[in-house]
Amino acid sequence: MSELVFEVTQEIDGGYVAEALGESIFTEGDTWDDLCTNVREAVKAYYFDRPAPDRLRLHLVRDEVLA
Repeated sequence: MSELVFEVTQEIDGGYVAEALGESIFTEGDTWDDLCTNVREAVKAYYFDRPAPDRLRLHLVRDEVLA
């Protein structure tokens, strides 16, 4: 696997939650930088005994309601 994609949503409080597509990897962060660090650490832990993906893609999903 050369790339692992994470779907990222922003919480009401401003933090972020990331979920890997196709793998059971979930993490969160209070800031975008925290999230990036936590995603790298979660992937490293998940793939500790096998080759990890070459790239990680964070796909931010926004849901806005316009009145």
